[in-house]
Amino acid sequence: MTLRIGIDIGGTFTDLVCIDGRGVVQTHKIASTPNDYGAGIVEGLGALLGQSQDTVTEVLHGTTIGSNTVLEGKGVRTALITTRGFRDILEIRDLRMPVLYDLHWTKPQALVERRLRLEVTERLRPDGSVATPLDIASVDAAIAVLRAETVQSLAICLLHSYANSEHEHAVAARVRAALPDLAISTSSEILPAIKEYPRTSTTVINAYVQPVVRAYITSLDARLRAMGIHGGLRLMQSNGGLASAEFAAIAPAHIIESGPAAGVVGGAALARHLDEAKLITFDMGGTTAKAGLVEDGEVLRSEAIEVGGGVMVGSRLLVGGGYLLKLPAVDLAEVGAGGGSICRLDAAGAPKVGPDSAGADPGPVCYGRGGTQPTITDCSLVLGYLDPAGLVGGALRVDVEAARAAIARDLAAPLRCSVEEAAHGMLQLATAAMMRAIRAVSVERGRDPRQFALLAFGGNGPLFAAGIAAELGISRIIVPPMPGVFSAFGLLVAETEHHVTQSLRTRLDDAAPERIGDVLAELTRSGAERLTRDGVPVERQRIRCAALARYVGQSSEIEVPLPDGPDSATIVTRLPALFGQEHERNYGFRAPDDEPVEMIGLSVMARGVPEHPRLPQRIPPAAAAVPAFRRAWFPDAGWIDMPVTDRAGLAKEPRSGPLNIQEYDATCLVPRGWTAEVDAFGNVRITI
Repeated sequence: MTLRIGIDIGGTFTDLVCIDGRGVVQTHKIASTPNDYGAGIVEGLGALLGQSQDTVTEVLHGTTIGSNTVLEGKGVRTALITTRGFRDILEIRDLRMPVLYDLHWTKPQALVERRLRLEVTERLRPDGSVATPLDIASVDAAIAVLRAETVQSLAICLLHSYANSEHEHAVAARVRAALPDLAISTSSEILPAIKEYPRTSTTVINAYVQPVVRAYITSLDARLRAMGIHGGLRLMQSNGGLASAEFAAIAPAHIIESGPAAGVVGGAALARHLDEAKLITFDMGGTTAKAGLVEDGEVLRSEAIEVGGGVMVGSRLLVGGGYLLKLPAVDLAEVGAGGGSICRLDAAGAPKVGPDSAGADPGPVCYGRGGTQPTITDCSLVLGYLDPAGLVGGALRVDVEAARAAIARDLAAPLRCSVEEAAHGMLQLATAAMMRAIRAVSVERGRDPRQFALLAFGGNGPLFAAGIAAELGISRIIVPPMPGVFSAFGLLVAETEHHVTQSLRTRLDDAAPERIGDVLAELTRSGAERLTRDGVPVERQRIRCAALARYVGQSSEIEVPLPDGPDSATIVTRLPALFGQEHERNYGFRAPDDEPVEMIGLSVMARGVPEHPRLPQRIPPAAAAVPAFRRAWFPDAGWIDMPVTDRAGLAKEPRSGPLNIQEYDATCLVPRGWTAEVDAFGNVRITI
């Protein structure tokens, strides 16, 4: 029997899901090991596989190693070679800042210190023609500095190299000849796009994390082989597609937000299977809560994200606190509200939740591992919403009295209220924070959340889903099978995917169709080559094209899908109308038809379609040893005997709230006025 395994590392738990050739699924959760994530993976695999003799054909991995490297400032010593006069672009940035009127705010320190930002003499025009030839002597001078400063990684980003990469390739070749062990990232390969700061920042991020990510992937692959697992290691990209370990090691900028993307991808696969046209994904784990959008079976993507700027609180205007990464990524809004988020009173005595988290070590107070500050998990446990006998099927013992004492000391006593009122108030604050994330991917994108179903997963997502849905006017909630490990399951249904872009700036009323056709052909060839290198045969390769466009005079662009089949001349004719439709969908309006439209670039998504469907037709509802009732506290009723069931029990007949659905990896709370049932696939569907 062959096996495929998905592994997702979170801030608190590492989740593993295994599926065999018959579609039978097994899961396992283990505490994350922040000092050595690979150790937790090996331990979890040992527990999941046991003495199994089955052959593991694929290991699919979502990791935060890239984003953590930037966030913690633990990248390697990096240098930048750029065109003379442009060394300070990492300092100038794009004049965005995440806070207003704060005199104490400072920009993040550049990933490359100024004396390692080296200039060479050369100049290209925007059309790629040479204004100043490359001066080899200036390149040799830069190489001397690289050698003297023992630089470990180099980013090369020359002016207008997106239009002509010859100078960048010449610099890279000369550096490799002199310093063969130096890791090199060129902007013409990482991001051949206009706008100097996004292109430089993205290339520098790739260079900064490349040796770290490459070492992690190499070590993990060696550990897997030592366990007898020789199947292909693939990693989740920020865009929601899988890529080979070899590609991720060369271009780690594509996997910076690897971890959070898998859950949304799993939601898209489930939406296609259930024929759900509109779905909001809500993933609440131990550290953060994340929201994404799925429409017509496809995830909503963003053309740029920020790394290392803390949690993404929702507004897309309040940026500048991190490092810009202009590569396609699953559009996620994130808030610092997870099960491990710390509950406290601020300096003014007002209650506050997060964004800091107790994480896996020491964890919430109830874990008994040294945590002293109450968390969301402690509050949920004290109110009776979580099993006092333990979490993760009882494997993780919890101390209710320790959690109660911490809440009484730090929250209830200063607020002069009962422990129950303090705990419930903190859960309401967390709910309000998580609603901001959902609004960010729906209302801020021109979508009405009331028209969507809410897919809730993560260890804590089903616990809060109904409260959030009620506040937002959402009437349908779907809790998938294995909700606590659903992101790892999402890895198993993801597809190999590569996104490639090329800048091409032209007004559509003056465009050259043959030039557009040439660029699309080259992008298609590049995307197909990447799929082939990842082992996807030609007959299973699918190509989708899009244009980046804006009204003349606008400073930002949106992606417009292009129809399959038509030639470039037809695309030029139809693109203004297609752009107007997309603009109206995103912003609620469109300009008159005679308003000129400008193309900024073209992009291609190359996707590998699996030979057989990866989503099982059905996942049988799991049974668990649960009590018939549990004492729980609600603000409108006080302490009551709340009915408890498992998913298998709920499958026998629908039940109304208040109800607690207890599972190995998550707990679902069904409030009064809501009804829960299990559908044909095995999802819990909750309606009001």
